[in-house]
Amino acid sequence: MHASVFDEIVQKRRSNRKFDTKAEVPASVVRKSLERALLSPNSSNMQLWEFLWVSSADIKQQMVPLCLGQNAAKTASHLVVFLTRQDWWRKHAQWNLQGTTEAGETDADRKRTKLMKAYYGKLMPLVYGQDPIGIFTLVRMLTSFFVGLTRPFMRFGGRGDQRVILHKSCALAAQTFMLSVTAEGFDTCPMEGFDRVRMARLLDLPKGAEICMVVAVGKGTDAGIYGERKRLAYEDVVRMI
Repeated sequence: MHASVFDEIVQKRRSNRKFDTKAEVPASVVRKSLERALLSPNSSNMQLWEFLWVSSADIKQQMVPLCLGQNAAKTASHLVVFLTRQDWWRKHAQWNLQGTTEAGETDADRKRTKLMKAYYGKLMPLVYGQDPIGIFTLVRMLTSFFVGLTRPFMRFGGRGDQRVILHKSCALAAQTFMLSVTAEGFDTCPMEGFDRVRMARLLDLPKGAEICMVVAVGKGTDAGIYGERKRLAYEDVVRMI
């Protein structure tokens, strides 16, 4: 893809807050964009995300007041809820380990297998493990402190650090999804204004799932663009050292 094509997609993508209710977005566009979202970068390839594509008209209607009555939710053809799934870390760590074997491998392959087993078998439980009394949190904090005294080390501790990791990865996937929808000739609006407690109840989310954002998809209208795009100057936010 030429850089000019990507630039056109980035320039065209706007948060459109009012869609044309007579213009239906084909399901194939949403599916293709979700497939592209799966290719997004994420922490340790753990892919601790879930994309909930709301197809039920009844649930969509019930989500509107939970999105605080935003026009984007009212007029969307599709709603996609991007979730973090901390509760999936064990099975995803195991999935990353599948197929590793030392039989018939070269020295380089055996070394990589050993590293993979240590990474997903020992480090991931340390990073994502939780317990009711906070032993994992204490171990993480002490490990970060003492190892960090002698060499650079990732500093992490409690659930707050885990949530940051999960939401960063999930937000990257949401951005890929939105750029893809733009490339297909349609529009999106990411929504952070929603009642997360009531929406989790409506969507029957398990305890380990947390809503990162809700993305409305539709055919944008001129009325859905609230003014010119305003961004701070390059010099205000980029610092070269």
